[in-house]
Amino acid sequence: QVQLVESGGGLVQPGGSLRLSCAASGSIFSIYPMGWYRQAPGKQRELVARMTGGGLPNYADSVKGRFTISREDAKNTVSLQMNSLKLEDTAIYYCYINILGRTSWGQGTQVTVSS
Repeated sequence: QVQLVESGGGLVQPGGSLRLSCAASGSIFSIYPMGWYRQAPGKQRELVARMTGGGLPNYADSVKGRFTISREDAKNTVSLQMNSLKLEDTAIYYCYINILGRTSWGQGTQVTVSS
């Protein structure tokens, strides 16, 4: 099973930026969909952004124009650049990869947007 390790969460003021990274074990992940979900307290986990196996990005409407997902195959990483952060972006962010119908998750990283 693929191991995913996230990093880069933290506390930021509204309007600020953070960059999340997710490192995957193995070297085959680049052909599979990979991305980020988030879960705020009392809410369901929701898709934030994903990169298809073909390298096309998709975003939730709530983050379009503010977040950018990227993938660096040589380092087996996928990153999420988050700009213009809002209070409602506060959540635990989870990296995932879907390999032939099986989804693996990272442990999650906390992002808190607060003044």
